[in-house]
Amino acid sequence: MTVSTTRARHRAARRPSTPLSELASAASEQMGTAGRRTAVVAASSGLLVTMIGAPAGAASDNAGALNSVDTAALTASARAVLNTSPVVSSPAEAAWTFDAPAVTAVKPTPPPAPERRTTTTASRSTTRTAATTSNAPIPQSVAGNAVLEVAARYVGTPYLSGGTTPEGFDCSGFVSYVYAQLGISLPRTSSGIKAAATVVSRADAQPGDLIWSPGHISIYAGGNQQIDSPRPGKTIQFREIWQSSPVFLRVG
Repeated sequence: MTVSTTRARHRAARRPSTPLSELASAASEQMGTAGRRTAVVAASSGLLVTMIGAPAGAASDNAGALNSVDTAALTASARAVLNTSPVVSSPAEAAWTFDAPAVTAVKPTPPPAPERRTTTTASRSTTRTAATTSNAPIPQSVAGNAVLEVAARYVGTPYLSGGTTPEGFDCSGFVSYVYAQLGISLPRTSSGIKAAATVVSRADAQPGDLIWSPGHISIYAGGNQQIDSPRPGKTIQFREIWQSSPVFLRVG
């Protein structure tokens, strides 16, 4: 009698199944199906799908075809944007223009010219006339008296130390110049003129005679008047006799 002994079979112990382990198993099967082959899927958008390599140790003969990719669905949104975008075109020869505002140049009005002031230089005769009006009036004794008539022409001439011309006189230079116009030559200084003249009394003095005092000489104009070139800053003028002890002289 044959005795058959049958032993019971037991399944090998398995790790507990979890969602994570199932996901890993599915990924391994998918990669094994792909094998070492690579595929390039050309999408209408022009992008290149990265090659997928098989894990190390997988059999080459297990490679299979890749799942197809719906490129139309992937590029639908991009095509919709392109279809709704405005079309911009430019001709081969384009002219660029712009409207420039009209500009009118306005010449500014020049300012009025400044008023010119004319400076008039008073002539010597005018100066002398003004000086005459500011001094004692010309006495009546001048009329018909040759010496006083010549002397009166130079009323207003300024005093000038050492002066002997109408540009300026000192006292003796004036007396000498007046007598020279009548052809009578006198010394240059007051003391020299006194030495060359004759002393007369005041009662006998006549218009045209001379009046001397230390350091000064003038022409007697009659009454209590004389004409002389007084001092710096003054001009030739008729004025009263101011000397306390005048000496009257006569020339010739």
